[in-house]
Amino acid sequence: MYYLAIVCVSLFNIKAKAWISGRKKLFEKLKKAVNQHSGIIWFHCASLGEFEQGRPVIEAYRKLNPEQKILLTFFSPSGYEIGKNYNGADWVFYLPLDTLKNVKCFLNIVNPQKVVFVKYEFWYNFLKVLHKNKVPVYLISAIFRNEQLFFKWYGGWYRNMLKYFTHIFVQDENSFLILNSINIKHVTIVGDTRFDRVFEIAANAKIIAEAKEFSEGFKVVVVGSAWYKDEEILIPYINNAPQNVKFIIAPHEINEADLSKTEKRITIPTVRFSKAKESDLNISRVLLIDNVGMLSSLYRYGYIAYIGGGFGKGIHNILEATVYGLPVFFGPNYKKFSEAVSLISEKGAFSVNTSKEIEQQFNELFKNEEYYQRTSKISKTFVEAGIGATGRIIERIK
Repeated sequence: MYYLAIVCVSLFNIKAKAWISGRKKLFEKLKKAVNQHSGIIWFHCASLGEFEQGRPVIEAYRKLNPEQKILLTFFSPSGYEIGKNYNGADWVFYLPLDTLKNVKCFLNIVNPQKVVFVKYEFWYNFLKVLHKNKVPVYLISAIFRNEQLFFKWYGGWYRNMLKYFTHIFVQDENSFLILNSINIKHVTIVGDTRFDRVFEIAANAKIIAEAKEFSEGFKVVVVGSAWYKDEEILIPYINNAPQNVKFIIAPHEINEADLSKTEKRITIPTVRFSKAKESDLNISRVLLIDNVGMLSSLYRYGYIAYIGGGFGKGIHNILEATVYGLPVFFGPNYKKFSEAVSLISEKGAFSVNTSKEIEQQFNELFKNEEYYQRTSKISKTFVEAGIGATGRIIERIK
């Protein structure tokens, strides 16, 4: 049913079309690539966010076992398209649909020695056959909540899947406790591997000359992965911000129509990143990012960060900003993100609903240096305290 739905949607949806086309002749390509290699460790991520969580473990495992081959799979096109050129794995492929026939064919070709699924990946046929074949399967960076199907009275089928994992590594104590409540005991609290990832990214952050020139001498608000609703409450403040404040805006979707709309709503001097070299960056007050891949390095030029997504399904990665000690802001839909909940309770992050709240909170941080430094320290210390999950996982699966 899922496959048929994707086929129908692919007629008018680019991502669904990529999902279908990316899996064409998958087994032929896989068989040709793997070519009877043995002792493969297979890592699977749903999409890009899960890849960022799995990546530190992949790279740490590679350092310990340089001779062992690594297969990386993705479920979604958005993850695959970014990850397909990742040189930390020997092969990168799509995951075939979870039918018994596909699973047997895939596992006969790959014959993995170990398997690592990241965060929310629960594929019944894959898990059942791997368990039957006595292949160790690990779930890492997992988070569980009471409202999930595993913990409903009718969730027995889902609970059985959890028994197929050799070990489950969870991010927090709540996940550990609710798994224990349904008698799932093969669980360890290790934290979130994204802390290790962002710490590594920050240590190797690129110098972006245009952003550096634009930012010098100013307090900069970096707006990361902004959606329309985020811009709706930010732009009134942007248009009336103090003269010593500048803005770097990285929209979530990079397309000409949305970039043009953003430019029209902003009334202060704005320049796109692609035209920055030809512009007087001292005059511009807003640097509009019209490419992808540099956001994590842009946060280094910030004073405050606003993270998008909080008026939709949920916020994007706040750790990329907090690693630099930036106080972070986001919309109201953050409750599913433990790092956001924790950082708000520690007063290193702030949830806002209106332009008025943004004005009040931003201005307080801009005007009160002592308050800013205290908030900044909370933010940076929070990330430093979270480092180490990768090592704890590797110690168990190596």
